[in-house]
Amino acid sequence: MNRSFARNGIRFILPAAVIIVLVIFLLNSRAGHRLSLLNVEELSDYLRSFGVFSVFLGAAIVFIQVIVPFVPFVLVAGANILVFGLYWGFLLNYSMAVLGAIAAFMFARYFGHSRVERFLTRYPAVTGFNKKMEKHGFFYVLMGRLIPVIPSTAISFGAGVTRVRMRDYVIGTIVGKLPIVLLESLIGHDLIHYNQYKGRLFVLCVIFILLLLVGSFFKNKLSGKPAE
Repeated sequence: MNRSFARNGIRFILPAAVIIVLVIFLLNSRAGHRLSLLNVEELSDYLRSFGVFSVFLGAAIVFIQVIVPFVPFVLVAGANILVFGLYWGFLLNYSMAVLGAIAAFMFARYFGHSRVERFLTRYPAVTGFNKKMEKHGFFYVLMGRLIPVIPSTAISFGAGVTRVRMRDYVIGTIVGKLPIVLLESLIGHDLIHYNQYKGRLFVLCVIFILLLLVGSFFKNKLSGKPAE
């Protein structure tokens, strides 16, 4: 084993170990179970209880939620908005969502390739999407982020087991995550301040529902099912 191989191994193993530890903590610990049962205001109060360390917990929750969704993203996004404000809360949500998606991609490509590949074969829409993503990586990663064709986590892991270039995946994720995270952050913000932003919240929800409908249409096409 040469030094270069050892360095590369450490570079990928350490982030994977951190991800695994965080996932185990959030899914199996008492604190993780408590997080999954909180609403937006309760979660924001829980974050505030950590004082200056609240930003690290808020970031970790978004990061893990992107890899292993255990609570709705809108809940996490709304809590961070409530604690850190719309501007800084959005930046936290967006940056961690992008980093989490990249971490999932790298994990699938370098560590869990065979297991992820076997898991994804159960879902025809994911298989069809992956075939198209291999030919047009950037475009389909971008569209997959903008339109909820399949779950974001499936896109991240699915891209990792295809021949999509990492550059195309990263750029498509950075660009595609921006509007959808902004949309979900604003929905989370407006849900908290419903009386002040009920009009905007209605418009945002309509946009989100339209994206879901468009995504459902394309999902049916990818899986070979007739659109309902």
